[in-house]
Amino acid sequence: MSITMLQQSQDPNKPSRKKPMYPVQDTLRGYLKNHGREVKLPVSYNDLLNITYSIPLKDKAGNDTLWEQVSYDMRDWEFIREGLVKMYAILRTEGDLTFTKHLDVARIDFCSFGNSQPFRIRIINKFNDNYDHYYIKIADASRVYGLELEHLLSPNRITFLTNGNTLVEEHIPGIPGDVFIKTQLHDPSINKIRLAKEFVKFNERCFVRLLGDMRSYNFVFNITPDIEDYQYRIRAIDFDQQSYEGRKSMYLPQFFKENNELVQLCIKHLNKDSIQQYQTEERTMMAFRVASSRFRLMELLNIMAKDNISTPAKLQELKTELGDYFQNPAFYKCSSMGQVVKRQLKQTLQKNLALIQKNLGRFED
Repeated sequence: MSITMLQQSQDPNKPSRKKPMYPVQDTLRGYLKNHGREVKLPVSYNDLLNITYSIPLKDKAGNDTLWEQVSYDMRDWEFIREGLVKMYAILRTEGDLTFTKHLDVARIDFCSFGNSQPFRIRIINKFNDNYDHYYIKIADASRVYGLELEHLLSPNRITFLTNGNTLVEEHIPGIPGDVFIKTQLHDPSINKIRLAKEFVKFNERCFVRLLGDMRSYNFVFNITPDIEDYQYRIRAIDFDQQSYEGRKSMYLPQFFKENNELVQLCIKHLNKDSIQQYQTEERTMMAFRVASSRFRLMELLNIMAKDNISTPAKLQELKTELGDYFQNPAFYKCSSMGQVVKRQLKQTLQKNLALIQKNLGRFED
């Protein structure tokens, strides 16, 4: 987040309504295998497409959720049900099937809205009715890169698996951002200053690693009780727009009208010095993560640099805007979005990495 945070946010061109799917190439699949992400799965995304019928899914207030509850022919259901329970075990317990006899599939939901067209699987414990969710989607390379960069560079760790054209993701818990803004933002118990601080940090994380389209319904709030108050964490839940769009503003959540109330919160409670402090804090933490995972991160970025995950026009637009913004002609030489991400990380974190290396040198001496 730049200091222009203190200016009124604006609504730039909206993200592409339908981003094309980019296949997972052999080099990326090799990376996924090496790091335990590519495994054999008992059910594929295509298996779940054999829907017999569906009904709209409503929320507790009776409003449409854009999800549909789906059903299958009994000839397919036992295969799907058994496979989905096993898949949950693979996702959660490295394939330990010891406890699967207590588990069952309570519901399968499908959402045709958005790029990934996900299935949401609800797994229930038959003993105590406790339930959990996970998602099955088409394995889009943009999303895979986004998930892996989130795992390596953010404060959060993410479990996901791939198998051919199938992507399986754990559920990221939290209060959806649009719901939080509507129902809780103005609650007197909310610490507005801490919330504003977290939005600055989230904004910075997105910009540094070029994660786009973080409108309020694409992230969630985690609230943790602290000694005398609460701490807040904003977590991205949608990674389809990893370095796809051409406009720089698409990678700064502060510029989306859906987030305007959070921007106003920052304007009211933070000054320029505070914003700079929180930006530096976040970049320092990201630099530490880069330093600790540098070999794996470099392997990923080198693969990403040779992959095609956007259009030539969007690539030209983004590298030009970033080059102009940072006054660094090195951006103009980038020939792929992966190279732009690599250059962006170097541009934004180089100073912090140099300080970390300097301090480590002092410690070793």
